[in-house]
Amino acid sequence: MRSSVNYNHLRYFWTVARTGSATSAARVLHLTQPTISAQLRQFETSVGAALFEGEGRDRRLTEAGRLLYRFAEEVFSLEREIHDRFAGLPTGRSRPFRVGVTDGIPKLLVHRFLAPLLARERAPGLLVREGSQDALLTSLEAHALDVVLLDAPASSGFQGRTHGVGESDVALFGIPSLVRDLKPDFPQSITNAPLLLPPAGSVMRQLLDAWLAVHALEPRIVAELDDTALLKAFATAGHGVAALPVAVASDAAKRYGLRKLGSVEGARVLYYALTIDRTLDDDMADLVAVLSQQLVTEQPD
Repeated sequence: MRSSVNYNHLRYFWTVARTGSATSAARVLHLTQPTISAQLRQFETSVGAALFEGEGRDRRLTEAGRLLYRFAEEVFSLEREIHDRFAGLPTGRSRPFRVGVTDGIPKLLVHRFLAPLLARERAPGLLVREGSQDALLTSLEAHALDVVLLDAPASSGFQGRTHGVGESDVALFGIPSLVRDLKPDFPQSITNAPLLLPPAGSVMRQLLDAWLAVHALEPRIVAELDDTALLKAFATAGHGVAALPVAVASDAAKRYGLRKLGSVEGARVLYYALTIDRTLDDDMADLVAVLSQQLVTEQPD
């Protein structure tokens, strides 16, 4: 490895690791995906080791990548602290409660999990980061996060604690006119109907694919969307129906005008909060306890 590290390369690597892909990192950094990929290759050459393995949604950090990511977390955490101090923010304030969230969990559900923390008399500041499971767990183990929210069990080798924070059935949602047309013959009506898919490899996609196969349904795939907010935006515009946790049915109706078409039979998503308990002081442990008491309940039709 060279004697000095290119700061921009380190930021590009850190952002790719946090967001899970060069495409997502490019959106965050306002650069093109080829630029990010080229800079990442240069960085790996400089470091002298591969930092990622696998492709697409299966991309994950190598051992060298995990080590470098821990250092990058410390660097950019210190950068934020320096910025805050010189921006005139008060010193001696309690640090924020740092939460990592996988990109497959709907933002409406993340808000439901975290809202009770903000309702407390001494509400903590929140720092919420979205990213891939691998990157978030690396940050957690490096003590850069206090808790990570997942919609799937942690990968093998995780040394912390896993807290169940709820579960929800899954259903298809769409605008009222589309739901009205498809509801009478559901689920057979899904064949040739416009469907918006979550990304391959995600928990929601696996559940949806299994349900379609069991019922021999062949929908018309309109789009595959990595971002859950974009998925809801396409559904709101009437481009197709989308699978969402039933627990967000009320919020989806109020905020996006989406209605429940029908249940994805047999599909249920479980949600987990992961912690490294030794990193928590009493106040932080209390906040995790509040988070772990949240229950995702099914909403009526």
